[in-house]
Amino acid sequence: MGSVKDLIVLKKPDGEIPGTGRFIFSDRYSVFDWGEMPDHIEDKGKSICISTAHFFEKLEENGIKTHYIGLVEDGDIKKLREITKPVNTIEFKMLRVLKPEIKAGTYDYSIYKKEKVNFLIPLEVIYRNYLPEGSSVFKRLKDGSLKLSDIGLKKQPSPGEKLEKPIVDISTKLEVSDRYINWEEAKEIANLTDEEIEEIKLKTLKINEIITKEIEKIGLINEDGKVEFGFDENRNLILVDAVGTLDECRFTYNGIPVSKEIARIYYRKTEWYEKVEEAKKKDRIEWKKYVEIKPPHLPENLFILISNIYRSYANEITGRKWFDVPPLKEILSKLKEYI
Repeated sequence: MGSVKDLIVLKKPDGEIPGTGRFIFSDRYSVFDWGEMPDHIEDKGKSICISTAHFFEKLEENGIKTHYIGLVEDGDIKKLREITKPVNTIEFKMLRVLKPEIKAGTYDYSIYKKEKVNFLIPLEVIYRNYLPEGSSVFKRLKDGSLKLSDIGLKKQPSPGEKLEKPIVDISTKLEVSDRYINWEEAKEIANLTDEEIEEIKLKTLKINEIITKEIEKIGLINEDGKVEFGFDENRNLILVDAVGTLDECRFTYNGIPVSKEIARIYYRKTEWYEKVEEAKKKDRIEWKKYVEIKPPHLPENLFILISNIYRSYANEITGRKWFDVPPLKEILSKLKEYI
């Protein structure tokens, strides 16, 4: 269950045995860890569902194990090529989510010392091909929380720079606000071996490579993105959640964002965003109670453009016209005035 998708449990995961679940991708969206925002982006759920199915199936073909079982159309489980209309539900192998406890204002991850199989790894893995202006990497390098050696760089990067080689970054997943950490801390909190850390990095790079090749076919650049993993009943590493969508990735076209970043750009100019940033400095865990105003609605024209970008992306990445919208590049040309 999340701020942007709903969960149906068909068979609950139990101990070492995975269950079966269904994700219903909604038209809700979230930015800056706020949770549900005031607008619902029309057809976003179906667009995300179709896009992630495309990438799950492509990755499976390339030897990446995932939790994906299939799309749900009229109660039946089907592959993407078999469905006849846009759907918003996938069925998947369901792992346990073992949440760390909060003790004395910090997170206690000791449960991962006891459990060995059938769970979501409590980490979000980020691949980066570019470092756009405003990337957290610059802020972290400046304040010393990140070293160049942590991300395999030998010299200080510049904003907008394409990296010689992709870097793999890591953050927490199950805390109130995601927190960037280094690989040693990641290894410690999730009780991973050196070999498992290496496997996570290598699989992330392979996923990045496949996504990059796919979106280059439709004229986009894959700047960065996130993936999540879990362990199945045999402690095999499997890809989970969603992948290759406009919510999981930062894509661009001629410098124009083609992702959730469009909404972030708009909200960064609001008083609400200033209050969110102030609150996070006061209390990393319960910051939301300090934000006394609600996020404003998106302007109507921007709202329509974002809806159409999601729809058009699903059309073009799958090569099928699910939605009656203009080509992606035509929609993006109208976006310039807002960003």
